[in-house]
Amino acid sequence: MPFLVCKVNVPVSQDQERELKARLGQAIAHIPGKNERGLLVCIEPDAHLWLAGNDDPIAYVEASVFANEDHAGYRAFSVDTAAAFAEVLGIPQERVYVRYAEIPVWSVGEMLIDRRMFG
Repeated sequence: MPFLVCKVNVPVSQDQERELKARLGQAIAHIPGKNERGLLVCIEPDAHLWLAGNDDPIAYVEASVFANEDHAGYRAFSVDTAAAFAEVLGIPQERVYVRYAEIPVWSVGEMLIDRRMFG
């Protein structure tokens, strides 16, 4: 299950939030084996984000992905993610930063899922 934490320093309406969620759901499909059905998304508007001393519109996305050590699909995901924030919120693509984190193990409820279980 991929998990995206999206922080932006601009307001986000409910319609914009839904549109971003849908666009991120399409973008995650660039990563093999991932799709919107298993995607958890958090969108945090009005974050206090500063870059190079200013608070111009910016987005910071933390993409936590399980079992993708070769980073397949990351470039296409990044391109589509930057386009989504630009088109939905007006944040310039060059101010959309994506940080990837590899998840070797995670759990839900009582179920523990470890990368080593899959070879």
